[in-house]
Amino acid sequence: MSSVFSAHSFPRLALILALSTKLVVSQNFKATFGESPAPFTIDVDPTFIKETVLKASLTRYAVDVEEVDLLAGPPRHNVTAVRDYWVNEYNWFDIQDQLNQRYKQFTTTVTLDPNPNNTDPIPLHFVHHRSNRTDAIPLLFLHGWPGSFMEVDSILDGLLNPPDASLPAFHVVAPSIPGFAFSPAPKKPGFALREAANAFNALMQQLNYTQYVIQGGDFGGSILRIVAGDYPSSVVSFLSNFWLSPPNDTDILRYSQGLTSADENTTIENFNTFGTQYSGYRLEMETQPLQVAIAMTDSPLGNAMWNYNLMIHLVDQYAWTPEQIITWSMMYYIQGPYGAMRIYKETLEEGIGFSGFGLGTGSPYVHQPVAISEFPADFWYGTPLDWARRGGNVVVRNVHSKGGHFAAVETPDLLLGDIRTFWGNASLSNVGVFAKG
Repeated sequence: MSSVFSAHSFPRLALILALSTKLVVSQNFKATFGESPAPFTIDVDPTFIKETVLKASLTRYAVDVEEVDLLAGPPRHNVTAVRDYWVNEYNWFDIQDQLNQRYKQFTTTVTLDPNPNNTDPIPLHFVHHRSNRTDAIPLLFLHGWPGSFMEVDSILDGLLNPPDASLPAFHVVAPSIPGFAFSPAPKKPGFALREAANAFNALMQQLNYTQYVIQGGDFGGSILRIVAGDYPSSVVSFLSNFWLSPPNDTDILRYSQGLTSADENTTIENFNTFGTQYSGYRLEMETQPLQVAIAMTDSPLGNAMWNYNLMIHLVDQYAWTPEQIITWSMMYYIQGPYGAMRIYKETLEEGIGFSGFGLGTGSPYVHQPVAISEFPADFWYGTPLDWARRGGNVVVRNVHSKGGHFAAVETPDLLLGDIRTFWGNASLSNVGVFAKG
């Protein structure tokens, strides 16, 4: 007997309906995406939340073995602790209220530059806070995986209202990459990091920020170099805490001959360790993201642990709370994690992928001033300045003694210090163009 499935069969499946000039989205949250920015309030379907808690409560645990290095994945005691907190204490609606009170959120739709791979309008969710300072600099803050727009939280106030008038202030725009949080995933193949870069530049232009600076890590650290390379008249300068400059064949040969420096040795060994021990998630999402998404879409705890497995390995003694782990995972689980997973495969196929750890290096050489911030728990830590300069005009290299991959979360004061020092030097960072405007 055959069956016919329609949108009416599954009312909360990802469904985009075109109504007039707006996109009305039902992906377990309410949102409307028009042709210009409109206020947005997070409003997740209560039935979906109830089902999510029920599914978490029914988790079937993997059989654990005694492993001290956590390389195989989060141990059972971590999994059970998150599950128990989720079922007995976590309240999504409290979190939802906190996010709505904390952030000025908006939705809009942007059109990509002519692109044969993707011609559909792109709906975006973003945070936009304007500083009271008349000399504030527009700053595009870009998150990565498994993070979200929420990564800006601990540095937001310091960016908007620095304690001293001599320090730079910023208007902050923090969008969600399509497929993450409340930016719906594209429904057709062909959306990767270059398309995300295109969309975010279009967003900044829509907000009348014709020129701006950028800060980002992880995917954000890759997207920002593409934005800068593709839109050199718009991007004034940027600061990256994820500036990958992987060793080339000559570097590897010199390493084998014992001719590399201490920094070069650290970088090569960090890349090798991450590639051989911590990259299973990346290989899966670059090759068969749908395969793993089928399981993660149906298991809230499985999805949370998939994300958490990277979160625990790239921090420097930072203790994630159960609430953080769950809330971060909800930025994927609410609309479904496949869109955020698929972008790995799309990016690899686009030629800017993570193969060989050259993520973002498919973009042109960046001529604008670049500052980089290295933190010891991140796998690119130790990258020498001459290596970093292979991909762009790196004028500042900050090397820290603590912190990791999620700098804005783990060590916000250090990152803010780097931001203020770099953009506080108008001639070095080229932000003098804003005073001229």
